[in-house]
Amino acid sequence: MDKRSFTTDWAMLLATPVLVWFALPGRFSIPVLLAVCLVPFLYRVATVSAVWKTIRFGLGTGILLHIFQLYWIVSVLVQYGGLPWYVAVPAMLLLCVYMSLYTVLFAAGFHYLNRSPHALVPVIGAPALWVGLDWVRSWFIGGFPWMDIGYGLPSYPSLLQGVDLVGHYGLTFIIVLLNVFFVVLLQRERSALQRSMVATLCVAVVGGWLLYSVERKRDVEALMISADTATVGIVQGNVEQSRKWSPETRLQTVHDYVRLSAELLEEEPASLILWPETALPFYPRRNEYLQPLIEFVWDSQVHVMSGAPWYEVEEDRTKRLLTYFNSAMLMEPSTSFVVGYHKSRLVPFGEYVPFKQYLPFIAPLVEAVGDFTPGRIERTVDVQNMRTGVMICYESIFGDLGRAWVETGANLLINLTNDAWYGKSSAPHQSWAMTVYRTVETRRSLVRSANTGISGYIDPTGTVGIESGLFVPWAAPVTVPLLDVETFFVRGGYRFAPLCMALGLLFIGGAALGGRKKS
Repeated sequence: MDKRSFTTDWAMLLATPVLVWFALPGRFSIPVLLAVCLVPFLYRVATVSAVWKTIRFGLGTGILLHIFQLYWIVSVLVQYGGLPWYVAVPAMLLLCVYMSLYTVLFAAGFHYLNRSPHALVPVIGAPALWVGLDWVRSWFIGGFPWMDIGYGLPSYPSLLQGVDLVGHYGLTFIIVLLNVFFVVLLQRERSALQRSMVATLCVAVVGGWLLYSVERKRDVEALMISADTATVGIVQGNVEQSRKWSPETRLQTVHDYVRLSAELLEEEPASLILWPETALPFYPRRNEYLQPLIEFVWDSQVHVMSGAPWYEVEEDRTKRLLTYFNSAMLMEPSTSFVVGYHKSRLVPFGEYVPFKQYLPFIAPLVEAVGDFTPGRIERTVDVQNMRTGVMICYESIFGDLGRAWVETGANLLINLTNDAWYGKSSAPHQSWAMTVYRTVETRRSLVRSANTGISGYIDPTGTVGIESGLFVPWAAPVTVPLLDVETFFVRGGYRFAPLCMALGLLFIGGAALGGRKKS
């Protein structure tokens, strides 16, 4: 391989990961790049003749793409997990290799789709396959749907409204569709008629999405004006992760949250005040640290929802079993605690260890990360006219959880999280961006309390009403509309992604069979 060819290969390999990094939300974002960010990758796959070269290129692109998106995991493992860098870096790379396998599968699929003489086959089949693989990644081995490419437009609510039909996967489909369209234009073997057909399809799909979004946003805004409302207080304590669980600072942490909550009520009365995930850094069963909160709730006659660890005791004649949960607790003015919700989607290797029963040698890791039990979505947590559905931590990145809460009867979504782990990386911005989509999918207001930010309120159109900065103490009251509409996404549009998986495989099978017959 000559020097010029080597340089070209590396430029092609780096181009898509860099463009995606610039395009997706983070500490900065250039969303217009979404329309072309996949073109270098797709064009290279389309021009490679051997499928093994396609797989190799897909693996390299996927690894680099996910390193750019998940680099912050190293600092989390080193600073808070206590791992040395020479263990943390391979751990992050291992996750990136796993994530890149989906890129490899897509590259191999696109290799066959592009061989079809009919240009509409790759133009429809490739977006369907990409969406289908994203869907598999959202549930396989616990699921990790971090920053799908459809999450790239959280700051543009006028473009998001079609999400209430098919979820964020609809935007993923359109973005991949546009990128494949530009690749078709670059292919000399495609006729002018084929290019015209592809252009017509793209204009129809994108134009239809935009028209629907404009009209739907007006309709939802009208519903918001006439809807019942509630006032919710959001508190961001900004407690350093390194001192959060220290016995010497637990009581001071509770006092700090009570002080911020009292200042919030002086600004505007609220029916419910939110504290973030594990804002109570202790098990609250008959714990003396609860006293400041009990007194505040009683004196203010306000409900406070806070994240806290919890345990249940099961006893029989032979043993006493303790089950641990990451929970959202509701303190009522009657000074009683209500166990509102146990987190149902746990963080792999953070809150539990997958396959631990088959891997006895990882017992020390189980002890290090904790061993929580997942809860279930069974009933809403009700406060006056609010029927709340609670998502703890990264549960807000799973569209099926927001849908499940709405099916249970929720008219308000709440996200309690602790993003201190991420530091000042792009991860807090990415987590906030993905949370925006839950409001449009379900047409529910969402209020978020994060330990170190980003906290805030997002209305049912996906418009951010208020948001905090990072790593600052912050508190604010928000008045939110409570909608009860049921979107098409909730009724059945969530099936769009698995249907795309089936459609993508069907197109690949047809393209491969057609290629054999031609040979």
